[in-house]
Amino acid sequence: MKIGLFFGSFNPIHIGHLVIANHMAEYSDLDQVWFVVTPHSPFKTKSSLLDNYQRLEMVYRATQDYTKIKPCDIEFNLTQPNYTINTLVHLQEKYPQYKFALIMGEDNLKSFHKWKNYALILENHGIYVYPRVSEHPDSYRDETQFDKHKKIHHVNAPIMELSSTFIRNAIKEGKNVQPMLPQHVWEYLDEMNFYK
Repeated sequence: MKIGLFFGSFNPIHIGHLVIANHMAEYSDLDQVWFVVTPHSPFKTKSSLLDNYQRLEMVYRATQDYTKIKPCDIEFNLTQPNYTINTLVHLQEKYPQYKFALIMGEDNLKSFHKWKNYALILENHGIYVYPRVSEHPDSYRDETQFDKHKKIHHVNAPIMELSSTFIRNAIKEGKNVQPMLPQHVWEYLDEMNFYK
């Protein structure tokens, strides 16, 4: 079985994440997509992050109706900050029967050469890339050195211009964000008064 790993803080998870994950599960050779909830990315500050388990709970609620999409908390017990290479090693040890691949946006592919042990990741795992809008539409396509790599698969997923930051700010301003979130997630956020 081939599993696509979609890493993120999911603070909160929104319909954009689900649309991309579902597209990967339905329109690529991935059998499942796992949302890997990141406790703390080396590239992000922790300030506005909800608790790990609250974010995992949102991912659980968002994915409970999808058979091919699952939450994953593997990074909760790994040394921080988490590096993707370490997570992949742990997952491969824990689930030797699965093949793991990464899912990332074109913008991340552009900086992939800065990742810890990126060459080792590419050697052992496929990468499934979804399109992102940029100020210069061709900039990612031109600049990435990995475009022709046999392990990199560009998947023509819908372009989702929705961000968790936008949603958090909208909630803070008292705006209605219900259409941007899976229903179960919206109910949980509302009930817990998150981001207000």
